[in-house]
Amino acid sequence: MKEKKSFRVALLLSYLVLVAAGKGARTIQQWENTSQIPTYQQFKKTIMMEDGDIYDCIDVNLQPAFNHPLLKDHTIQVCIFFTTVMRIRNCESVNPISDSRIRDVNPNKPNPYEMEPTSFPIGLNIKSSFPHVVSQAHFSIVECPRGMVPILRNGRRDQISAHFIDQAINKDAQLEEAGMKYFDDLYGVQATINVYEPKVKKDSGDLSQTGIQIDNGPKGHMDSINACYSVSPSFYGDTFARFHVGWSCIDHDCPGFVQVSHNVGLGGRVKPVSVYNGPQYVIHILIFKDPKTHNCWLAYGKDKTPVGYWPSSLFTSLKDKGNFSYTGGHASGPTASSDSPQIGSGHFASEGYGKAAFIKDIQIIDNNNKLVTPNEEKAISGSSDLRKYTIGNYGVDDHGVHMYYGGPGNFV
Repeated sequence: MKEKKSFRVALLLSYLVLVAAGKGARTIQQWENTSQIPTYQQFKKTIMMEDGDIYDCIDVNLQPAFNHPLLKDHTIQVCIFFTTVMRIRNCESVNPISDSRIRDVNPNKPNPYEMEPTSFPIGLNIKSSFPHVVSQAHFSIVECPRGMVPILRNGRRDQISAHFIDQAINKDAQLEEAGMKYFDDLYGVQATINVYEPKVKKDSGDLSQTGIQIDNGPKGHMDSINACYSVSPSFYGDTFARFHVGWSCIDHDCPGFVQVSHNVGLGGRVKPVSVYNGPQYVIHILIFKDPKTHNCWLAYGKDKTPVGYWPSSLFTSLKDKGNFSYTGGHASGPTASSDSPQIGSGHFASEGYGKAAFIKDIQIIDNNNKLVTPNEEKAISGSSDLRKYTIGNYGVDDHGVHMYYGGPGNFV
């Protein structure tokens, strides 16, 4: 019964979900399994981050994603780069366990074999017209060996009180939002997101997050994926901004999302975060559909480094394309409307740069695999409650949509 409740809580919190590059970790345990299974499958390295998070390095082909029945025979795509005068890409599907090209790599030499999409969207190098100078925030970087992926231990979440679990299950989740909805066929979304740590009451069961969401399908049978930073004290026991991906749950809490990055720690902290009337930090997020495999990839940073993907076989309506996206902030949970947390910086959009949170460079991917500015006639921006949250300085140009958003909720 306990396992069933925990899974239902994960479903309730499924609208979570971002990344980059940080430092500060130490290895606390390392051992090899002496079973008959090949050593490289069982080798495990456990890493404690300086903030207390613990990650286990797991073989890429033994990660939780492959426990999903639809991914039983799934193989991870590898792109082989031939370096001559130009860097030439040739992609194929291989089994990461048996293929030594992934695991037997000289760390002192460039690796010609990478788990990557067959191609990236056209137009990634367009520079933003945003007039302010901002710095890059970073995801938790976990130094797992190549051929492995970091999995965050669920220790903090396992300690959630029975009271919170029952509260989360028995009450309908409330929702507040401030952002941009887009209604049209699309094959991906990118955005640059200003990172803050909005205030959320510790024992409320609520969360506040900002990110990208892509949907398709009828009500009750909708396919949905997202990537975001989130603050959820009841879920994690702290008030840190953390990066998440999600579909029917977050990160690796249920099988589905295939991670290919050997060092991005999903569920880990995003830092540094912005300071009101002080330094401003952002993360760059891109979700896009591979035009050949139809897998939905997640990439981050200015270089659009791949984190992983949702295989197309998981979906029904989202298998070929999305027909709705949401980019912005939202608060959800048992008291998200009745006793609302902050969204964004916790200040209204009218305060502008350095005080209100912003999202910029919002672009969608069209059927030609090209990043384009959203059609204004198919976009709606707004807030669920203008007394708590607002949208301001909304604008559209060749670099995409930009806006300020958020507010104090009931923190006044």
